[in-house]
Amino acid sequence: MDSQILILLKQATIETLYMVGLSSAIAVPLGLPVGILLICTESNGILENRYLYSVLSWIVNIGRSIPFIILMVAVVPFTRALVGTSIGTTAAIVPLAIAAIPFVARLVESSLKEISGGVIEAAQAMGATPWQIIRKVLIPEALPSLILGATITAINLVGYSAMAGAIGGGGLGDLAIRYGYQRFRSDVMLVTVIELVLIVQGIQMAGDWIARKLDHR
Repeated sequence: MDSQILILLKQATIETLYMVGLSSAIAVPLGLPVGILLICTESNGILENRYLYSVLSWIVNIGRSIPFIILMVAVVPFTRALVGTSIGTTAAIVPLAIAAIPFVARLVESSLKEISGGVIEAAQAMGATPWQIIRKVLIPEALPSLILGATITAINLVGYSAMAGAIGGGGLGDLAIRYGYQRFRSDVMLVTVIELVLIVQGIQMAGDWIARKLDHR
């Protein structure tokens, strides 16, 4: 493998980490409150509101139903309006974050459902307000699970970022398509796949380690 490919590989790896890191940093803070609202407004929730829950759940389901490759194309006008271009790694972050927000919301909802109802009832019996229950009971109790959910999201975004390479999003997916597939460079394809596997393993190990450190049960 020549030095030019190695330089491109290094640049593509940095681009992939940039896309995954920034889109995760956008999607997690936006998906977290949506997930909390879902669990709080569901039937028998601390802020039960079936209408709001139905609307939110419907929006989240729609967001999760659209295949990422179609979503990337569908939001091109929005991406161009937001960052001034629809091509490149920065442009790819917009559809990546949009795709991840409903995914994060469902993971948060699932994590919060694991909390025992008795813990919430005890907090209510002591006079805690809904906001206090969210801040001091729900989030702290579910924190390790929420970290694992964020880890799963980041790993999914690694896969999505590779797809973004198909339409000029840059990163390892772009390198694999342009050099590995179109130029029949099996060595480039192999190294790209290994690089993606290493990134996923690194994210998973980091997420597991943080979750274990935060789990005091």
